[in-house]
Amino acid sequence: MSATQRQGTVERSSSLRVLVPSIAIGLMLLLSACAGGSSSREIPKDQVSAIGVNGFLWRAALDTLTFLPVEQVDAKSGTIITDWYINPDAPAERLKVNVFITSQELRADALQVRVFRQARSDGRWVQVPVRAGTVEKLENVMLVRARELRVQSIRNS
Repeated sequence: MSATQRQGTVERSSSLRVLVPSIAIGLMLLLSACAGGSSSREIPKDQVSAIGVNGFLWRAALDTLTFLPVEQVDAKSGTIITDWYINPDAPAERLKVNVFITSQELRADALQVRVFRQARSDGRWVQVPVRAGTVEKLENVMLVRARELRVQSIRNS
C-alpha cells in the first residue's frame, strides 16, 4: 500500500471517529438549546421482541441518549428515564428525557419521547417550555438509528 493510500485510509477512519461523536454532540446541543456516542451492538433476531418491546427501537433509544445520565431503565416495559442533565455551556438550564417504547413492532407510533426543560430562577429550578420540534427531531434520530440497526441485522443474517 502506498503512502497516499495509507493516508486516505487514515483520513477516512479519522472522519468516522469524528462523525459519530459529532452527531451525539449535535443532538446534545439541540436538546440543551430547547429554549444529540453510540454503540453498534447487533441485536440477534430472537431478542428483537424477547425484551418485551422492539429491540431495534430499544437499542436506538439507548444509543441516542448515551450522553444523558440514566435514572431508570426497564427493557420489559420499554421505559427509559434519564436524570437531569446540565450542559456545561448552559449551566442555568437543565433537561430530562423520558422514552416509552410501546410495541414489539418497529413502528414510529411505538416510540413516545417526552422532554422536560428547566431554568434556574432565583436559585430555584423552574419549568420552561421546550422549543417546538425538539421532541420530533429526537424521535426521528431514534427511528433512523433503529432502521439502521434493522438493516445491519438483515445483512448479517
